[in-house]
Amino acid sequence: MDQLRTHIEKIVPLSDEEFNSISSFFTYKKYKKHQFLIQQGEVVPSNYFVLKGLLKLVYTDEGGKEHIVGFAMEDWWETDFPAYYQSKKATMSLECVEDTEVLCLSLDGYRKIVRNHSKMEHFFLEKAYMGFIAAQQRIISTMTTGIKERYEQLLEKYPSLIQRVPKSLLAAYLGVSRETLSRFPL
Repeated sequence: MDQLRTHIEKIVPLSDEEFNSISSFFTYKKYKKHQFLIQQGEVVPSNYFVLKGLLKLVYTDEGGKEHIVGFAMEDWWETDFPAYYQSKKATMSLECVEDTEVLCLSLDGYRKIVRNHSKMEHFFLEKAYMGFIAAQQRIISTMTTGIKERYEQLLEKYPSLIQRVPKSLLAAYLGVSRETLSRFPL
C-alpha cells in the first residue's frame, strides 16, 4: 500500500486516516504471465493499479487479429474504461506480459472513495486528464507520422518498455508487421 500512497501523493496529500479509509477499498492480487485480468465479452470487475509487472490491453477484431491499445507497467492504471465505468461487458482483454501484482478497485469502491474524499475525486480527474492527453497524442501521431517516427517517439517516451516487450507486441501496438519493425534498431 505504500506504493499506492506515494503514487496518490504525487497529486494530492493525504492524512493517515484518509489513506487508511481509501486503501480499504483496494484488494491485492497476483497474476502469472499470459493470465487474463479481463477477457473480452466478460464483465470488468476492477480498475487495476500496477504494483509490479507489465500488462497489455488488447482489442481482438472479428478476424481474430490482436490490436494492442496500450501497455501498463508499474505505477500505471489500466482497465477497459468504457466497460468499467458503464458496467458493460468488456470489448478488450487485459493480459499479463510478465508476472504481475496489482491493486484492484471495484467501481463501487471507486464511487465510495470519490464520494467520501474530494481529494481523491481530484486525483482521479487528474489521472483521467493525463490519460486523455496521452490518447490524443497517440491518435495524432498515428494519423500524421510514419512508423519510424512513432517508434522513435515510443523509444523516447518509454525506453524501459522497449526492453520488456517482445518485438511482435511492439509491432501490434504500432500497427505494423514484426518484419517492418525489425528494420529499426532496438
